Amino acid sequence: IECMIACKTCAAVCLQEEHVSMMRECIKHCMTCVETCQLCTSLELRNSELAEPAMQLCANACQLCAAECSKHDHEHCQVCAKACLACAQACLAYRA
Repeated sequence: IECMIACKTCAAVCLQEEHVSMMRECIKHCMTCVETCQLCTSLELRNSELAEPAMQLCANACQLCAAECSKHDHEHCQVCAKACLACAQACLAYRA
């Protein structure tokens, strides 16, 4: 949940940037990360057999988002990158 909040916050703040076009990739990765985290949460709550493979997808999305956000010096991007890395680790550890 922390990752979803950080990503939503990051995307929202990036949309307010003066040069929003420079933040396009960051916004895209943040929204993808939010969507994959939501999917994983739903699948896990239903105890779906698809939860485990979805966790790998989510870990990948989180890693991509963290890599993109870490390129930017904005505080919201750095907070997002840290949250995404923590989420990726949790996803990779899921039933491992």
